[in-house]
Amino acid sequence: EWTMKTSVVFLLCISLFPGFSQGRVVREDETGFAECNVFFPGQVPPEGFTEPFHVKICQQYNKEPRFATLYSTKDKIPLYSAFKFTKPAQSEEENWLVEPQIDDPENDLHEMVHEADIGGTVANLGANQALTSDYVGSGYERGLLNPSLLNEEDFQVATYTLTNAVPLSPALSKSWHRDIGKVVEQALIPHCSKMDHLYLLAGAIPSNVRVKGKVSVPESLWLAACCDAPEGWSLGLVKKISDENSLADLTVRELEKQLLPGVHLFKGNCGEDKQNQEKREAVLQAVSQIRSGEQVQTSDNQETKDSSWVRRLAGIIATPFIKLLELLIYIFVELVKFVFYFLWLVVKRVVGTVLDGVCSLWNGMVSYLKAVSMVLISIPYDVGRVIINIFLGFLQIVRDVVSLTCKILSIPVGFVLHLAAFPYHSICAIPSVLKDMATGIGGTFSLVIDATAAVLHGFYYLAGHIVKRFVPKGSSDD
Repeated sequence: EWTMKTSVVFLLCISLFPGFSQGRVVREDETGFAECNVFFPGQVPPEGFTEPFHVKICQQYNKEPRFATLYSTKDKIPLYSAFKFTKPAQSEEENWLVEPQIDDPENDLHEMVHEADIGGTVANLGANQALTSDYVGSGYERGLLNPSLLNEEDFQVATYTLTNAVPLSPALSKSWHRDIGKVVEQALIPHCSKMDHLYLLAGAIPSNVRVKGKVSVPESLWLAACCDAPEGWSLGLVKKISDENSLADLTVRELEKQLLPGVHLFKGNCGEDKQNQEKREAVLQAVSQIRSGEQVQTSDNQETKDSSWVRRLAGIIATPFIKLLELLIYIFVELVKFVFYFLWLVVKRVVGTVLDGVCSLWNGMVSYLKAVSMVLISIPYDVGRVIINIFLGFLQIVRDVVSLTCKILSIPVGFVLHLAAFPYHSICAIPSVLKDMATGIGGTFSLVIDATAAVLHGFYYLAGHIVKRFVPKGSSDD
């Protein structure tokens, strides 16, 4: 992991090419590629690529359109790049860029920027597009669909964007760029009466094989050419990933059948029904010569072959030896890579073990010093707490002594006070006793009088009742 991160930083840091490339991502509610429609015949982009994860990008540099790309956010590779042949650059310099708006549509960056310059300004970076880290250590190169060497310097920078790259083995990437360069320069340009009317589509067919579980490795690469001129023609080429030396020619309609259902690459199939068959045959013958390894030469009237039957025979005889030499070189390179890789693993393991030991020792020292520091810091605190507890205990003893003394002293004092107050309370009680005695005597006489009156009243009532009972009644006057 450390090696991968270091490699990524190194690749990004060596980018010294000035300037930047701009890319305009076209949303689903827009039609076409906006300013980049000039790279399609009749300004009509291919039809049939309707999946929601197909994103249209107008690749720009210095605010000018350079080529158009249809990008698959699901496979994280371009499905095709549309461009025109321009004056080839004498040299090329890698300066890889990314498209911020593919991962973060709400971002204010409306142009392609260096991956190292993005920092944390793009949300979900790498969620919908491939990054340099996806290729590092994978054994695959970032193969350009629109080769940089087919563009002049001002256009070349814009081709080095990860939205124009697919995972290719080094040998296949070299073979693809070599074959496409030869086909365009030696077979297509010489047979199109107006060079600016030659429209090119370079594409890839995704497979289920993925680099690091993210970036799809193409099943095959293809090129579709349309010469939109009075004596026009169209052509399709396919290179299988499994065979770097393969280069099959076919019609555009045959190529479309290998892509998604309903795909139409060129408007009206680039006039396929009215094409100049002589021109097309000449192009196919040139492609055949390129495929067989011959150099194509053209003139105003005819094409001549560059090699004789002796050279062809020598090539046939030398081919097995060349292939054997290539195999030996390949085995040697792989052995060297394996040795360096093994040495790197050993060094990495040793360094890792040493670093782990140093880290463990350092952590132990830190823990020990931390424990000692905590003990030293706690000593004054514990001493202070003991002194305070002693002082509080002394105060408690004093308080208990004082309380006990007060309780002892309070017994005789109370007794003396009560004894001294007895005469006062006794003398003061005499009037109350006399009063109570008088009240009792008066109450007794009143009770005797009331009882006597009650007895007399009873006798009177009884006598009256007896008289009424036994004495006969007289007249009313009696």
